[in-house]
Amino acid sequence: MQDNTDEGDTARTCQVQIIWQGGASTRLQMPMPASGRHGRVTSEDTLDLIRRLARHYDDTTIAQILGQQNRRTATGLAFRKTHVRALRTYHDIPEYQAPPANVTPGCQDATVVSIAEAGRQLGVSSATIYRWLRDGFVTGEQLTPGAPWQIRIDQQLRDRVRPQAPNGWLPLGQAAARLGVARQTVLNKVQRGELTAIYLTQGRRKGLRIQAGHGQAGLFDTP
Repeated sequence: MQDNTDEGDTARTCQVQIIWQGGASTRLQMPMPASGRHGRVTSEDTLDLIRRLARHYDDTTIAQILGQQNRRTATGLAFRKTHVRALRTYHDIPEYQAPPANVTPGCQDATVVSIAEAGRQLGVSSATIYRWLRDGFVTGEQLTPGAPWQIRIDQQLRDRVRPQAPNGWLPLGQAAARLGVARQTVLNKVQRGELTAIYLTQGRRKGLRIQAGHGQAGLFDTP
């Protein structure tokens, strides 16, 4: 192999001679990376994503998120904890710092927590929290596709999770029948704030209860 780079050249190439069995030879000219650089680098898009995720998640979780998005390392491997840690170290990305365990928000405070923690605080299962997300009963967000959901819990939400329903509040199916609309229409109205709903946590008939009085404005608007 011969380096054909002249001093001051910006394009670097090398001449490669392949000698085959039997004496034949082949000459090739191949480009070389610029001095101080190499051809295998992590994309800026992935690095930017790691910078954002590192403020909220540890290296193991970040690697799982990158895997969910089918991202690969510069060498084409699936991301692992060690890859994320190496990239953070090389690019001076701070490591995630979990909040102190002895700091607990007051009952009036709004907090953003994981699915599991939201279920613990509200006294329901993680499956219920996922269903509430789908129905619009709780508000959540993902920093990026594949990232864990973050649930916002405030006093208004706490007040909507009760052991008993006030008189006149109806289950979803009865509320839909009372209003003359489909069940999904009722859920859409709850999500938009046009109907008020609570969730019962005790008794044999746990679930949503809808305030479905005929006197409420906008009840019979189409979704």
